[in-house]
Amino acid sequence: MKFKANLAWIDGAWASNVFLESDAQGFWTHIQANATDAESQGALALGCVIPGLVNAHSHAFQRAIAGLTEHSERSGDDFWSWRDRMYRVALRVSPDHLESIATWLYSEMLRSGYTHVCEFHYLHRNPDGQNYADAAEMTWALVRAASKVGIGLTMLPTLYMNQGFGQPGLSSMQRRFASTPESILDIQQSVIQHANANGKQAFLTSGVAIHSLRAVAQAEILNLTSSSGSKPIHIHVAEQTKELADCIAHTGLRPVEWLLAHAKMDARWNLVHATHTTAAEIEGIQSQQAAVVICPTTEANLGDGFFDLPEALLQSMRWSIGTDSHVNRNWTEELRLLEYGCRLSLRKRNVSLLHQNGLGSTGQVLFENALEGGTQAAGLPLAGIALGQRADLVEINLESDALLGVPSERLIDALIFSTPSTSFDNVYVAGKKVEHRMTQWRTDFLKTMAEL
Repeated sequence: MKFKANLAWIDGAWASNVFLESDAQGFWTHIQANATDAESQGALALGCVIPGLVNAHSHAFQRAIAGLTEHSERSGDDFWSWRDRMYRVALRVSPDHLESIATWLYSEMLRSGYTHVCEFHYLHRNPDGQNYADAAEMTWALVRAASKVGIGLTMLPTLYMNQGFGQPGLSSMQRRFASTPESILDIQQSVIQHANANGKQAFLTSGVAIHSLRAVAQAEILNLTSSSGSKPIHIHVAEQTKELADCIAHTGLRPVEWLLAHAKMDARWNLVHATHTTAAEIEGIQSQQAAVVICPTTEANLGDGFFDLPEALLQSMRWSIGTDSHVNRNWTEELRLLEYGCRLSLRKRNVSLLHQNGLGSTGQVLFENALEGGTQAAGLPLAGIALGQRADLVEINLESDALLGVPSERLIDALIFSTPSTSFDNVYVAGKKVEHRMTQWRTDFLKTMAEL
């Protein structure tokens, strides 16, 4: 496919009259700025384009409770009481329900400028806690949903074995999450084989996930991660203060300290949340080439706390963003809240520039870091408009309220910090325009919501 963009975001800056060409597999093979009409003959004309971002952390089924947990029936509402309400919905979701929820959710992500999603998936068994005839039945519902809407997908079948530190086995509310290292590896291989057999390697892959240190013991963590190959590994860690206290009481170490000492981390690893980390732990994460997935709107919704972004930027630690529970489905809001949370805490402006003496573009720093970290989270070449990367493009509507009259050199800043959120005209994944069948997907989603 050939494109000619008036403006394109390449290597952290705007370039004009950019000729782009992708191969049959959907990866960039030619990029030329200041191209003439003759040099870009036959190309599809586009306006202002940026690369799509990776949504590095998703629990698709939780889209069904977005906005429905803000009414409390007791005092002292926190993450753990929210979790009980989430479990009640998890026990009712069928494969058909999950497919319709994920289809609508993934279409929302595409319309918001995400072109790939990492699905942290632990809803494996049927409502009675028994395996489906195909143990990957719920996984295939997500794969079908992503294929229908055209978004890229990294499946992360998730190991979940214990209900807490020193509490082996799962509670009745967690019965659908039951899994073993072997069952997770089987699902991973099934997804990879499916992608290979159907020529979907550019769109679909699978890593593995560990739900958390409280949910999986050391032996099983090492068993899984030593057998999962070169694909991504994700884990929830250090999200709530109670988790820190419980981990210290059980192991003598903070959660990230434990991973640094025992998990043999490398560039496959992505630590989801890592909200409560010290400067020394961030240094350790960076030194082991691991990354962090920050989910600002979910962490705010659950009252988790603020991630230490200035320290992460100072130490050049890689990070990405995710929408997690999907109370928000827009990456501009995730990045804006990430910066604003730090501003409120530190009472300073442009906190994302502190590591470079307060100079530059805050929007550029946030966008470029999220872009680079996303490719590590996904395990696919998704690091922007560059040779060999997947040909993902998002066309920006420059006539939208947020961008009207904004000079080109400030567009990334305005895209993130000027609201209402900017609309995108067209989205391309692996060189192909994404088409939406919104009426049917909306009908299916409404039916599922009524049934749940």
